[in-house]
Amino acid sequence: MTPPPILRRLADLRGLTRTWHDAHETIGVVPTMGALHDGHLSLVQAAKDRCDRVIVTIFVNPRQFNSPEDLANYPRTEVEDARKLARLDVDALYVPDPDQVYPDGFATTVSVSGLTDMMDGILRPGHFDGVVTVCTKLFTQTTATDAFFGEKDFQQLQVVTRLARDLDLPITIHGCPTIRDIDGLALSSRNLLLSDRARTLAPRLFEEMETVAQGLAEGQPFGPLQRAAIDRLEKTGFTQVEYLDLRAADDLHLLDAPTRPARLFAAAWLAGVRLIDNIAV
Repeated sequence: MTPPPILRRLADLRGLTRTWHDAHETIGVVPTMGALHDGHLSLVQAAKDRCDRVIVTIFVNPRQFNSPEDLANYPRTEVEDARKLARLDVDALYVPDPDQVYPDGFATTVSVSGLTDMMDGILRPGHFDGVVTVCTKLFTQTTATDAFFGEKDFQQLQVVTRLARDLDLPITIHGCPTIRDIDGLALSSRNLLLSDRARTLAPRLFEEMETVAQGLAEGQPFGPLQRAAIDRLEKTGFTQVEYLDLRAADDLHLLDAPTRPARLFAAAWLAGVRLIDNIAV
């Protein structure tokens, strides 16, 4: 198995995609920040199932980090990532040099309102501006017809979907199911930062979310379920539960009960690592 060609310059990428468009082939893009795991690879497989060509991008986007320390500590495993993609026969791996995304004098920010005025949009100021700005760049640079995102970052998925719709971008956004480890922990590149002990505790977040979801299914009120779950998580060792919200699946509005299609969202800190998750209710 041969790793995909690694392209670092926009001109080289455009030269390749031009031949695909000339052949009337569809192009799927899977935007990532690297440290690839089976969740990412499931997105790549979804892209391969739907599109003629597949590009995976790796770019650790500085504009979506609130903390310089978090940016510095983010895992970078390009060689291993390319090796993992080899078995999926990806057509190109685009790892742009920083100046290919943010050249000198870059002065444009893309912003989506409404869907970003809650949860991570509040707790991580500027985060989603960074996400949608870099997504706009990557969509136009790759000239992809389809893009694939995981439901684990459900708020991000909704924001990017709104971005493409509002700006009439010629790309279809596809949401793909969250991939979990055998113990229920949602796969994330940040899981690599967990200590061995923290890794054994991390699945409790998903377990508590399932407990809340079960209580809702039985008709129990959300407030007491929420408070009890947060209390148990803090006693387990989670140092801060930033939110455990019940929200509408379409517009992310807060709900007191799942009277319409809804999701349960959570963000919590464990041993210095921020974990996020969501499940359908």
